[in-house]
Amino acid sequence: MAPAPQFGPIAVDAMGGDEGTAEVVRAVRLAFETLDNLEGIVLVGKERLLRRLIKVAGLEDEERISIYNATEVIGMDEKPIQSLKQKKDASMLKAIDLVREGRCKAVVSCGNSGSLVAAGTLRLRPMEGVERPAMAPIMPAKEKHFILLDAGANPVAKAEHLVHNAILGSHYCRIVLKIANPRIGLLSNGTEEGKGNALIVSTHELLKRISGFINYHGLIEGLQMFSNEVDVIVCDGFTGNVVLKACESLVSSMQDFLKKEIKKNPVRLAGALLSQGTYRKMKDQLNRDRYGGAPLLGLRGYILKAHGASNKFAIMNAIRVAQEVVRCNLNERAQKDIMKVNRILRATEIESLTVS
Repeated sequence: MAPAPQFGPIAVDAMGGDEGTAEVVRAVRLAFETLDNLEGIVLVGKERLLRRLIKVAGLEDEERISIYNATEVIGMDEKPIQSLKQKKDASMLKAIDLVREGRCKAVVSCGNSGSLVAAGTLRLRPMEGVERPAMAPIMPAKEKHFILLDAGANPVAKAEHLVHNAILGSHYCRIVLKIANPRIGLLSNGTEEGKGNALIVSTHELLKRISGFINYHGLIEGLQMFSNEVDVIVCDGFTGNVVLKACESLVSSMQDFLKKEIKKNPVRLAGALLSQGTYRKMKDQLNRDRYGGAPLLGLRGYILKAHGASNKFAIMNAIRVAQEVVRCNLNERAQKDIMKVNRILRATEIESLTVS
């Protein structure tokens, strides 16, 4: 087995997921079987365990796999800053360090979200012109998927943060959803001018001013989120996290409800059997494993956060998304627009001070 490569591969935190390290190794095997031009993967975690699992998976002769030893694991219930101070040899932190040092190009982790955001922000630092990163999960809708950001990285946001989110989300949407000119919507409690709190009102005005950089559709409300009227929905991290968790809970509750009701009598069961094609299509549309991970956008390196309960398919798809953003150089694309937009924001601020 080769030593950790100097440049190129994706670092995978092998220790943080609910499904265990073996599932991560199975995901890596699936990635090598499925993804084209995958340069390499560095599995970060307890070396002896990883060597054993790699052998079980039949990957001991795979030259593109490396192991980077890390002796500690950050638990899901640990407080972010405390975990960073107490577990300096944690697999999550060591994986991020590989990107910071230039030895890997991206990190994929199923671990503690708060610790991942904190570690990524402190160790990789936000890109020039950006103050706070944003989590950008891909959400299912009626006909196609959309991007929601921020989904929890920055709960207390300023208007300029949301403007940056719009630019980052637009570039990410082009790469992952293959939409050439993504429509951007700002989440509010109504679509009329003046709707929303002070943050939304000020963000709305700024987004209208940078229409040359994004395809700003305007305000949207919760009723429109899943109707495919926009491709990227921008909000603060507090709102986005509530929306994300509520949607996950609703989908799970509806699935449980359907299963329970269908089994109550033979007629319903027969109808369900006749509708299997429809149910399969709905399940595929709502499947969170399709994209696997939500990137932490706005940092100087790439971090993909996979769900804590991710299976091998979700982790493999998170690796695929990481590979795509690296290959398309997402940060360089977004950086240029953000620097230009920041000049507009500064001019707007000066104009506002002059008028007042």
